[in-house]
Amino acid sequence: MSHPAVHVLAGPDGHQGAYDSWGAHSLDLHLLAGPDVLLPLLRTHIARDEAFRRSDDSVEAGVLVDPERRELLLFVQEGSSAAMRTRSAALTLLRHAWPDWQVRWAYEGQTGLRTRLGLDPADDHSTTGTSYPLFTLGPEDEEPGEAEPMTAVVTIGADRCHVLDLCADHPLTEGPDLLRRLGDAPRHTAYTSPAGAGLHIDPARRSVGWWLLGAQARAERAAADWTGWTVEFWEDRWSEHVRAARGRFTPPAPDRAAALADVRGDALQYWAGPRDLRAAVVAAAPSALVGHAYLPPVTAAQAAAARGAVEAAYRAAGGR
Repeated sequence: MSHPAVHVLAGPDGHQGAYDSWGAHSLDLHLLAGPDVLLPLLRTHIARDEAFRRSDDSVEAGVLVDPERRELLLFVQEGSSAAMRTRSAALTLLRHAWPDWQVRWAYEGQTGLRTRLGLDPADDHSTTGTSYPLFTLGPEDEEPGEAEPMTAVVTIGADRCHVLDLCADHPLTEGPDLLRRLGDAPRHTAYTSPAGAGLHIDPARRSVGWWLLGAQARAERAAADWTGWTVEFWEDRWSEHVRAARGRFTPPAPDRAAALADVRGDALQYWAGPRDLRAAVVAAAPSALVGHAYLPPVTAAQAAAARGAVEAAYRAAGGR
């Protein structure tokens, strides 16, 4: 199973893009090389121009780069910038790696990239358009005990807390039916681990607040399904959920210095040397039919320049 990321280069004359079938889990580390390294690689990669041929649901990460407007728009579902412990550090380093650029998060994923380009957000090649309810997790389930659990926290009213396995769509996409579905679900007294998404529902005020660290395709459409409710999007500000939950959601505060060091280390390892992923696959399976949805080869000089950009960003962020 592939983990596709879309790479798009935009400008006054339009846009071009291409997919990297295996790049979703490392896209944020890839981008830490900065524009001097990445723009030449991106121009090579998008030459075959196949952007947005995959459905929004199937694309796990993406980036849109507009050199004319000095704009970088990205999203990932997994990785340093989608983990509560390292998100702030990863985005801080990214902004230092792309100085004088506007770095923004595409909370609607590939839907958001297409919207930014003026394309119809409904034209997403989705085969079903169906949302998939998340599994509920009880207090004794293993997932909440992990260092970076893929969980969504739902708090309801003044006394209910539920934890869901964040393996598909954000619980917001279920609409008000979520309240009925969670009626008999396991309850937690409180949730004190990191999470990747959250939702607070106040039935008395008919209000909903939600946040996420990854992306949710067609999120605006999902919010509209809460007819008669006030829906507020908190972006990645889980502190708003902490405040609304009144003690039922208290994740640990990130250690900024440790997070910066960890993201730097991961990025330096990613850019450790030259690589040619497609050539490696061909060499490992010479009789297999290998496609071209891979990033271009990286030379030793490009890898060294990328490591230099990572170190410069780390110093600019106050890392030691």
